Amino acid sequence: MDGQAVRGLEAEALRTGRTLAEHSQDLRGIKAQQRAAFGNIDSLADAIGAPGDRSFTQRLDSIEGELGDVKRLLRALARAQGLDPDAE
Repeated sequence: MDGQAVRGLEAEALRTGRTLAEHSQDLRGIKAQQRAAFGNIDSLADAIGAPGDRSFTQRLDSIEGELGDVKRLLRALARAQGLDPDAE
């Protein structure tokens, strides 16, 4: 193998090393984001109800239902005051 081929292989090895290091750093960032997201989900689940009380999906469904109730109440109040809640 001549010197030019060796230098080419060395350059390719350096590029591969940099690429692997970049991917490794990206992976660390993704893992940190996942930890933060799951921590936020756990905090939200704890705020909604006691852990183990209901599944997270059941808790979210409950919140969604309550928000729907509030929305209907606000629409009714607007109509009672002579306002059209659907007007923009």
